[in-house]
Amino acid sequence: MYVESIDVSVVALNDCLMSVDFDLSDQRFWARPMSEREEAFDRLRALETPAFFEEMEIGLIPKGPGYYALAKHADVVEASRNAEVFCSGDGGATNIPDMPAEFAEYFGSMINMDDPRHARLRRIVSRAFTPKMIKQFEADVETAASGIVDDLLDKGPGGDFVTDVAARLPLKIICDMMGIAEQDYRFVFDRSNIILGGFDPEYAGDDVSKIAERLLTAGMELQQLVHDLAAHRAENPTNDLTSSLVNANIDGERLTMQELGSFFILLVVAGNETTRNAISYGLRLLTQNPDQRALWLEDIDGRAPGAVEEIVRLASPVNFMRRKVTRDHEMNGHLYRKGEKVVLYYWAANRDPEVFDSPYAFDITRSPNPHVGFGGPGPHFCLGAHLARREITLMFRELLRRVPQIEGGKPDRLHSSFINGIKHMECTF
Repeated sequence: MYVESIDVSVVALNDCLMSVDFDLSDQRFWARPMSEREEAFDRLRALETPAFFEEMEIGLIPKGPGYYALAKHADVVEASRNAEVFCSGDGGATNIPDMPAEFAEYFGSMINMDDPRHARLRRIVSRAFTPKMIKQFEADVETAASGIVDDLLDKGPGGDFVTDVAARLPLKIICDMMGIAEQDYRFVFDRSNIILGGFDPEYAGDDVSKIAERLLTAGMELQQLVHDLAAHRAENPTNDLTSSLVNANIDGERLTMQELGSFFILLVVAGNETTRNAISYGLRLLTQNPDQRALWLEDIDGRAPGAVEEIVRLASPVNFMRRKVTRDHEMNGHLYRKGEKVVLYYWAANRDPEVFDSPYAFDITRSPNPHVGFGGPGPHFCLGAHLARREITLMFRELLRRVPQIEGGKPDRLHSSFINGIKHMECTF
């Protein structure tokens, strides 16, 4: 039986390799037109078993054994729920190659951990990251969104919507939550761009061999910023999140300085980059779908919840997370072996026609909308989903009320396999 299973797996693997003529590991794939990406993942979802891809060599990072690409909604959801089998901590979840040891100091946050370490960190952070604290910042989100639109109107049309609007709101809110001074906003913004810039030359430079060095430097600089702030808050606490985390003592447990630094990097990167990309894609979707804009304008507050969920579904700011199989396991008819890697492609799952009618259509009334734009169900569901929803909601409420005909031009997309990002986009109104 065991030998027969291996033979079947080998046959299935060969079939997968022969079924596609593109390579998700080739960074050039992620620079192709969006229509080609859509066609590629349509083909992956149509396969009976997940396709297998070889890994590529990246600088000093050794080439890994390859991975299965999970493009179907059912596979992504089930793997997300079953964290005991599909683990995040063995080599990291935010990268396909196993994370080198020196990276863990800066990027070894709870998103790259499994229980019990993951549960411990999430328990500590969740007690400080309470609904009460989020509620406290909601008024700040509204004020910030209003001020951003004030500046947009003063500047006039023709500006860069990403840097002038979409990036400013989450950056300010995250920095204010942590207690980061306004003069350091740009510093945080630039370092987060490097960390999530992928192979885009605007952020990574032209020398691919130095990407790892640039990532480590950006991580080190962000960690040093929060360490300096934490040392001050330990002696002079305020009502910001850094003070809460530094002084949190949950059943005798505290965050170490390394854990605090990694969490801060996770927060500024995930909370800044992903929300800004959802807002950017939201404007582009409204521009391409004037009927949906008109529908939303009929009832801005009432239709906001559905519109925000649909924006997140189609934006899918995080393309994927990786998991490693802890034991032999069959899922949806495919046998995965211990030690194999699987990559959960949220972007593809959010366009699965088995789950979403007219999956490429932007429909702000879509219901139900079981997207995985904040990750699949399970222990790694986005801790900041509520805050992200509020930021997107309040930003578009201000825009639709005060600049109802604003439009986004052709987006300058980020060259990254991990983040579905927009770097720049001209806006007119």
